[in-house]
Amino acid sequence: MSEATAIDYEVGQDNIRILGLDIHNPVFLISAVVIVGFVIFVLMFQEGAAEMFGALRPWLTSTFDWVFMIAGNIFVLFCLFLVVSPYGKIRIGGPDAKPDYSYAGWFAMLFAAGMGIGLMFFGVLEPVYHFQNPPLGMTGQEPEAARALGMAATIFHWGLHPWAIYAVVALSLAFFCYNRGLPLTIRSAFYPIFGKAVWGWLGHIIDTLAVFATLFGLATSLGLGAEQASAGLNYLFGIPKTDVTKVLLIIGITAIALCSVLLGMDKGVKRLSEINMFMAVALFFFVLFMSGVGTALVRYFNVMVDYVVALPALSNPFGREDTSYFHGWTTFYWAWWISWSPFVGMFIARVSRGRSVREFIVCVLIIPTLVSILWMNAFGGTAITQFVAEGYTGVTETITAWTPELSLFKMLEPLPMSGVLSFVGITLVIVFFVTSSDSGSLVIDTITAGGKVDAPVAQRIFWCTFEGLVAIALLLGGGLVALQAAAIATGFPFAIVLVLMCFSTLKGLRAERKA
Repeated sequence: MSEATAIDYEVGQDNIRILGLDIHNPVFLISAVVIVGFVIFVLMFQEGAAEMFGALRPWLTSTFDWVFMIAGNIFVLFCLFLVVSPYGKIRIGGPDAKPDYSYAGWFAMLFAAGMGIGLMFFGVLEPVYHFQNPPLGMTGQEPEAARALGMAATIFHWGLHPWAIYAVVALSLAFFCYNRGLPLTIRSAFYPIFGKAVWGWLGHIIDTLAVFATLFGLATSLGLGAEQASAGLNYLFGIPKTDVTKVLLIIGITAIALCSVLLGMDKGVKRLSEINMFMAVALFFFVLFMSGVGTALVRYFNVMVDYVVALPALSNPFGREDTSYFHGWTTFYWAWWISWSPFVGMFIARVSRGRSVREFIVCVLIIPTLVSILWMNAFGGTAITQFVAEGYTGVTETITAWTPELSLFKMLEPLPMSGVLSFVGITLVIVFFVTSSDSGSLVIDTITAGGKVDAPVAQRIFWCTFEGLVAIALLLGGGLVALQAAAIATGFPFAIVLVLMCFSTLKGLRAERKA
């Protein structure tokens, strides 16, 4: 390790073991006690919790909308700067580092962790919703104009901004772990700013915030997955769509995730991610061919143009009149992505050794954005075409009745083998559920163990179990509103943390280039 990379740190020396748990300073204890207390409180006072979450979300989105938007814009500009700057040549892990995974395995893991359940839940719902309710105060448009703006408004939430959030965290953690020899935990990213203070209470606070953000962001996704899987089972097999069904789904899938967690990264998470990616690609191509490849390709390039044209207006944080879109969708999404960023960022960092900074940013930012556009174009575009050209109202009726979890299945209904496709869709939701849960467990486990990637099995079981319990508590204590409010509440303070992380990463890259 060169002088530029030789950073002394003292962590873990006051770790203690209780019941097989690797308790790293106060991080594990504080996080565990607060999470356990939260679950007990929400389950005991469900009506009060529902009322609290119902008021929390609109207050946060209307008060701090500009904070989330400005932060998201900073992340995109920071990533694009790194792509064209000389820092892009720096290799994660040092000049001689080699990638641990092939491109196929790497893409499968980062995409399954980063977007899986969300694309299944919102892939049909959101384009159709924005087609019917265009943002930016534009109304009374022709169908094609409404389609263009609806797709652009959707891609805005699944394109450069969310992946820039993930890329900022992932690059920072990977660089300071593999190039500086620091533990793989959030506090390490702030060493250039705070020095050895990150090994004290300042670092404990940062890591604890990361645990809360990760757990509640993940619970939001798991709750959405349970809602959609329950709706799908009801749609296909008539299984009652009740809270009991959703709770049983979460319990069952958490049990499967536990098995995957115990198998580890290569045998569990990687294999599940690759299986899920194969199924998702198969479903994607079927829908694509059914909707017409030529039409879909033309629509794809038009969507990209529409997205770029609408990007400045959609990114504007001030003077917005389309508050329903800005607060109800964008602010929630940005908070959700930010709350997910410790989980997805650390997961991507763990599997990204050997990539150059430029290669890393392009692969984590640009390529997933293009794939997200493909997915939304195929699924949402097909649903809009069904409505405009064929007069099919299945999807629009689910949105009018606000049963969004049925949108995917209603879009598949007119297609050949719709029953088989819907079953594949349910399976995808469940497996995405599992990959998110086991990946999140490994990440939280790493943070609470001070950056150790081989923490005790009992600790991994604890966090995987409580991810499911938090999702159950939020579903019972307010449903989707509670899930979204929890994500926004934890995402807000972490947005400030991520802005500081950009500055810290830049300082680290500058020192590396001078070495």
